[in-house]
Amino acid sequence: MENQDINLIVGQNLQKLRRSRKMTQLELAEKFNYSDKSISKWEKGESLPSIEVLYQLAKFYGVSLDSLTSENEILPETEQKEQHKDRLFPTKLIISLLAVSAVWIAATIWFVSYKLATGGTPYMLFMWSVPISCVLLLIFNSIWGKRQWLFWILSFLLWSLLVCIHIQLIEYHVWIIYFIGIPLQIAVILWGALMRKPKNKQPKEKPVKEKKIKKGKSKPEDEQISQVLESAPAEQTSSNEQKNILHKDL
Repeated sequence: MENQDINLIVGQNLQKLRRSRKMTQLELAEKFNYSDKSISKWEKGESLPSIEVLYQLAKFYGVSLDSLTSENEILPETEQKEQHKDRLFPTKLIISLLAVSAVWIAATIWFVSYKLATGGTPYMLFMWSVPISCVLLLIFNSIWGKRQWLFWILSFLLWSLLVCIHIQLIEYHVWIIYFIGIPLQIAVILWGALMRKPKNKQPKEKPVKEKKIKKGKSKPEDEQISQVLESAPAEQTSSNEQKNILHKDL
């Protein structure tokens, strides 16, 4: 592999890692005490940083030094964590569902035992299993779940709990209890909006504009001063020559 190919590979990897951190070239340059032009040359493959700087960059991005010179797709530290979470998601989902199924298994065993012992049918056991399952899902989701699911779990927990209370106390005509759910649901909606992560937009890199001297404008003051100083001795010599000619004529 030629040196030019290594420079391009390292430059592409550095550019991907910098963009994954949502940093501009100027911000990265200030962090490592370099100019943004040096960062631009590294990413374009025009030059290669020293091994010490490469090690510092690899440590900063949370990747290995070998991965910077590899043609394989390099993943930043954040994307590696997300991939790791995605791999564990099926296992976590199965554990959560097993915990919820344990509630329904216990409710079924209790229902059958009560039916055989007394002949009654305690259907409310299955009704109360719904909010209990929501509580378990809320616990597991807060540990390793996603934030957007909390809104739906809390909403389902709220209304299922109100339904259970209403059915349990149906003889007392407590249907008005559903009015309590309206302000609570509004609070859940506002809380969900508050917990929503804002999307971070990657800042655009502003190209460095070179200052151009427009034609037709006056020259800088330094040039004018230098021209005055250059013309001064010439005028003095011309005046001295005129004095010498007058002396000869006399």
